[in-house]
Amino acid sequence: MTDAAHRTAADDDALVERLRALAWGTEKAHPAARCLPDRPFPPLTGTEADRAERSLGHPLPGLLRRVYTEVGDGGFGPEGGLASLTPRRVPHWPVPDWPCATTAHAERTEWGPPKSWLFLTGGGCTMEWYVSLTAVGHPVLLWDADGWEPDRGEDPHDGLRYAAPSLRQWLWTWADGGNVWDDVLAHTE
Repeated sequence: MTDAAHRTAADDDALVERLRALAWGTEKAHPAARCLPDRPFPPLTGTEADRAERSLGHPLPGLLRRVYTEVGDGGFGPEGGLASLTPRRVPHWPVPDWPCATTAHAERTEWGPPKSWLFLTGGGCTMEWYVSLTAVGHPVLLWDADGWEPDRGEDPHDGLRYAAPSLRQWLWTWADGGNVWDDVLAHTE
């Protein structure tokens, strides 16, 4: 099998199928495959995806649009599962609202990521994963709210870490059972 760094758009059909199998339980999930809540949310319709893109002010990367319309509207994937593009409730959880990427900007009071970044999922503690909607290849970034020091003249952008050169590579890493943190940790040593 080719590693995630060498995957191309020609591999996207296979990636979408792999994500669908992992998300919906038709393929045995590896230890990094956490699906929360119990099942992913149903895929979006094209109209719902269009509405989300209008709300974001940018089109989704083609691969990400396919993930949301062919696999599910979040609730599966790296870390705690991809955020949804539409508000979702999980009644049996202590906190019933599933993270929604289209409302994430409005919820932040101390710092707002650029409109060209889409919230993907939480990274634990004070960390969040984002994808660039406008940069070539749609790189994935990790933002650490505790990764910058205002007393040293730093701003929130100093809390950013390069995570993966492309959304495709980040998703393939997870789908192949890899650790999405490896690239981030390699760039901080």
